This record gives sequence, C-alpha cells and structure tokens, in this order.
Amino acid sequence: MSTREELPGGNPLEGGIKVVEAPSLQRGALNLVDIATSTMANIAPAMSFFFSSALIVSAAGIGSPLIIVAAAIAIALLGNTLAEFSRAIPSTGSFITFIGKTFGPVMAVSTTVVISVGYIIAMSSVIDISGGWTHLILQTYLNINIPWQILTLIFVGLAFYLMVQGVSLSTRTAGIFFALEMGVLILVSVIALITHAGQITLAPFNPANISGGLGGLGLGFPIAVYLFIGWENSAALAEETNNPRHNVPRAIYASILLMAVSYIVFMYATDVAFKSLGTAPVPFIAVAQDISGILALLAYIAGFTSIMSAMIAGSNSQSRLIFNSAREGLLPTWIARVYPRTHAPWVSFLVFFGISLAIVYIFGWTVDPIIFFGEIATLGTILVALVYLVSNLALPFYYRRFLPEQFSVVKHLILPILGVFAIGFPLWALVQPGQTPPFSYYPWIALVIVVLALIYAVILTLRDRTIGDRVGSIVADRE
Repeated sequence: MSTREELPGGNPLEGGIKVVEAPSLQRGALNLVDIATSTMANIAPAMSFFFSSALIVSAAGIGSPLIIVAAAIAIALLGNTLAEFSRAIPSTGSFITFIGKTFGPVMAVSTTVVISVGYIIAMSSVIDISGGWTHLILQTYLNINIPWQILTLIFVGLAFYLMVQGVSLSTRTAGIFFALEMGVLILVSVIALITHAGQITLAPFNPANISGGLGGLGLGFPIAVYLFIGWENSAALAEETNNPRHNVPRAIYASILLMAVSYIVFMYATDVAFKSLGTAPVPFIAVAQDISGILALLAYIAGFTSIMSAMIAGSNSQSRLIFNSAREGLLPTWIARVYPRTHAPWVSFLVFFGISLAIVYIFGWTVDPIIFFGEIATLGTILVALVYLVSNLALPFYYRRFLPEQFSVVKHLILPILGVFAIGFPLWALVQPGQTPPFSYYPWIALVIVVLALIYAVILTLRDRTIGDRVGSIVADRE
C-alpha cells in the first residue's frame, strides 16, 4: 500500500503534476482506545511519578497535589493546540507538519531536526533506565548482578521486534504494560489511604499550604509539567487511526484528564501516608514498603512495566515523525522504508534506537543510570518544549490563513497564547542561568542544535524548492 503524493512541476502531459509513490503506514489499524492508551503508556505514570514526586514535594510540601492541578491545566492548554491542528490536518508529521504548513519549509525542516534530536535524547533516558531499574530489582530481590548495559540492549531489542511486528501489536503490548503499572499504583494508593484514613484532610488542596507560597509553586510547577511529557503521542499515530480528525483530539484530552486525576490521587495518597516525603528518593515506594514488602516489590515491577510501556509507545510515535519527514524529503529518503508485511517504518526505528543507544553508551556508560536518566532527559525536554512553544504560536496564524471561517478567538488565539506562557515558564526554568553542570551546559547545546537545524534547513530548501509543497502533503484520512 502506498500514498500518491502530487507535486507541482511534473510532466506537462500530466497537467504539470508529478505523481510520487510514497510509502504509507497501516491505515485504520488503531481505534480511540488504542491511541489514548498508547499516549498514557508514553506518559508512563509510574516512571514519571517515581522520579519526580520527591522533587515536587521538596519544593511545595503538602500542597503538592495543587501543583499537579496547575500543571494539568498547563498541559490542557497545549493539548488544545495539538487537538485543533489535528482536526484540521491530521498527520503523522504532527508538530513538523503543523509548524511547517504555517511558517513554511525552512521552519518545517528546522522543526524536524530539533524535535527529532529532542525525542531521541529524551528516549535515551528511558532506554538507559530500563537496564538500570531492572539491575536494581535483580540485585535487591535476587542478589543477581547483571550489568545494566546488557539488560538495556536486550530491552531495546525486544521493543524493536514488537514495533516491527506492527503498530497494533506493539501499541497493545504497551497498553498491557500500562494497565499493569496503573493497577499497582491504584492498589497502593487505595491501601495507603485506607490504612491512614485518620490523617485524611483537605489540607493538601489549600493554596496556603504550598511551601514558600509562589516560590514553592514556581519551583514545583516545571517538574509537575514534565510528569505529562508524552501527552502528544496520539497525533503521530493519526495515519493509522480510524477517524483521526475526531479520535486524535479525543485521545489527547482523555489522556490528559485521566493522567491528571491519577497523579492527584497518587500524590495525595503519598502525602497522607508518608510525612517525611523529602527524605526518600522514591516516596511512593517508601509508602508501599511501609505497608507491605509485597507491595514494594509490586511497585518496583510497576516501575519496570512503566519504563517498557514508555519505550515502546514513545519510540513508536516519535520515530514516525522521522519516517514522515524522510518520505516528504526533509530527511534522507532511505529512512522512509517500511516492512512489507506490517507497514512498520523499520528503518526509522533503527535510526531512532541506534542514536539513542549511542548516547547511552558513549555518555552514560560509567554514570549511575538513575542519575544519567535525570540529566539527559533534561536536555531532550528543552528541545521538545521549544517545539511545543512554537506550535502554540503557529495555531492562530494557521487558522486565520487557511480556515478563517472556523477561526475561534478562544480556541485559536486566547488559549494558544496562554499555552505559550504555560510552557514558557517551565522552559525558562530549564535554561535560566546559574544552574550547576551539566545542566548549565544544556541551554548552549540546545542553541547549537537549533542553529545547525536552521543552517541545514536553509541549505536544503535552497537546493530543493519543492519541499514547501511536500510538507503536510500526506493527510492521514486522505488517499
């Protein structure tokens, strides 16, 4: 199966249209539940909450649940932008298509490089921790010492195999892992609330109880926002989703809402059950251990299933952006090859995993995996958050130019502007001066990547004047 892509400047006998057979993905393979589940699997609540909750609590104290409420509102503003773009031009290219159709080919190519590098760097943190977390479990409970580097390679191989077998199998496998982690998180939270019922109050939802007031909010809010990273997963699955103009926006909003409610429950339960939150590296596991050793083991296992679900679901969607960019000519076209039987973009998987593994093994080989996880994820997040910000700027211009009859002042102007501030604040927290190494280096590294992306974009668009016609030319629900 392939998609016919029509470009200007072809044979005059064909009306000046050049017909290109572009490789396509497996249309209609996924439904609303599949892509919503994939999105939440990419968010990976256990992994995200385990490694971030102590930082949020150290900043905001018992008012931490309110920080998550604020972060959920910020993410919902970003979700509005992605949902509105997906209603108009559902595309596997996601942010690349949306920004490129609005601001032109140079921005399309630049966004391709920035977001691809950002996602690869961010996924390298997940790949790194997959081996590190499993190494910790085996060492803690079985006294078995297998190097994390070997375990990491095994898990990447497993994820690659599942992804090549098709989007349906890999997405549903990630969904099973996600269901397991959610089951454990809910179980521990409910038992914690029951066993500490006498300590249940509404104090965590009183703004006066946020430690340091606005200062505590400012410190905790950026960390809470990053609990939701992966919320955009479903947009890149548009081509393989039935009725993408309706199902992708629904998946975006449903995922954000369900994850917001879940995080609030998990944080509140941890808050109630464990008063010395700031002294434990993973407060939720400390709560589980305080109740039962079995629950602690289940929590560790939930961390593993969460990491695997994030690796499969995240790599599935993020590598598709690379695939789509390659078939549109924004990246080398040899990357846009699909596996004949399943239409899986296996070459983009190889590129995605290959570079991620190189980052892990070159820069993280001698670093504790948990430390490296936090460090390298920050660099990837800076680049991805920058694309979030630009997409919010793009939405008003896109609707005013291409769909003026559908333009809404609220949805297409006010909410995107609020979205710029919503992501701008945590982005500033990551790039502001005065941070300690290696975090102080990351803004400069990100700047270099952006500049190189712009140079590459200018050169490519000067060499090929048809790129602007190809950006976003393959719409998910059109043959």
